[in-house]
Amino acid sequence: MNVALLGFGVVGRGVYDLTLDRSDINIKYVVCLEDVELPGVTVTRDYQQILADETVDTVVEAMGGLHPAWDFVKAAIEAGKNVVTSNKAMACTFYDELLPLVQEKKVLFRCTAAVGGGIGWLSELGRVRRCETVLQVGGIMNGTCNYILDNMTTLGLDYDVALKQAQQLGYAEANPHTDVAGIDTWHKVILSSNIAFGVSLDKETVPVAGIANIKACDVAAFKERGYTCKLISTGKRTENGFSAYVQPTLCPQTDLEAHIPMNFNLITFEGAAAGRQSLYGQGAGRYPTAYNVVQDLCDLLQGNGFYAPCEASVAARNDEKPRFYVRGASDAWLESVTAESWGEGVVTNPVAVDEIHGWLKNHPDCFLAAIR
Repeated sequence: MNVALLGFGVVGRGVYDLTLDRSDINIKYVVCLEDVELPGVTVTRDYQQILADETVDTVVEAMGGLHPAWDFVKAAIEAGKNVVTSNKAMACTFYDELLPLVQEKKVLFRCTAAVGGGIGWLSELGRVRRCETVLQVGGIMNGTCNYILDNMTTLGLDYDVALKQAQQLGYAEANPHTDVAGIDTWHKVILSSNIAFGVSLDKETVPVAGIANIKACDVAAFKERGYTCKLISTGKRTENGFSAYVQPTLCPQTDLEAHIPMNFNLITFEGAAAGRQSLYGQGAGRYPTAYNVVQDLCDLLQGNGFYAPCEASVAARNDEKPRFYVRGASDAWLESVTAESWGEGVVTNPVAVDEIHGWLKNHPDCFLAAIR
């Protein structure tokens, strides 16, 4: 297998390192802007050179972002080349265009590292679908948020201090918005739900709330009542179709999610026959993520692509009604659904997920968390 590697950052360098001693995977090109010297590898900024080289059968996209990543991937598929990517934003955003194009051009595509980094979640989910009806997917899908919340809970840190610590350790980006706003997790649960249920969720109907507004006083109120706050993703089959959302969630101590430390992930599926099963491990990092990129390359060598039915777009309907903790806002609607006070916040009566997320759009500075 001759591979063109797009990007030579954290993941790209990891893929290069893990394939150095392999005789079956040859990194022939690296496309990057930096001037690097790699023995036996052509380093170039000219992507057309890769497209024109018929000996390159596989492209690994490790650039991140939407453009030019999608433009390069699309061109590779149209040129008849297989593709492996770790880019959840691209795979989620262009899902409706990506899968039909892969099938039309009869190439192979895999994206295991896009969700869960080194866990192998999507690969396992593909296996599950072969003989199982998946009822629900989700869990802790973002290591940055879990690290921040874990340190706020166990060490009593303020949000800003926990975030700075995460940045110093490389667990959070200099601009952490995508992670702490829940957008990274949002991409992951949509992609996971699409694959699990064989649908294409309308992304506009999947609400998301992040952790950026959480305070130490919130965490103290949760601990006093036996809860731990985690950023939880949910995708599930319902009587009315499908639901999907991302939101901070208060987990009781009896829940496994309440005890996931540091930057680790815990991602779970529930099957009609297999019941509830979870995968745990490092959700990010150079070598954990690169490991699953290389695993995907090994699957391509065996002729195993990663296909899921791509049906027409369906809207998520999130009419589940948990109670919510809310702090930082006060209006007539919130007062009408409030059941009790918790510290500086209030707890609502059961409220539909879609309803409270609609309300949250007009109160972006407040913090909310569902209560299990």
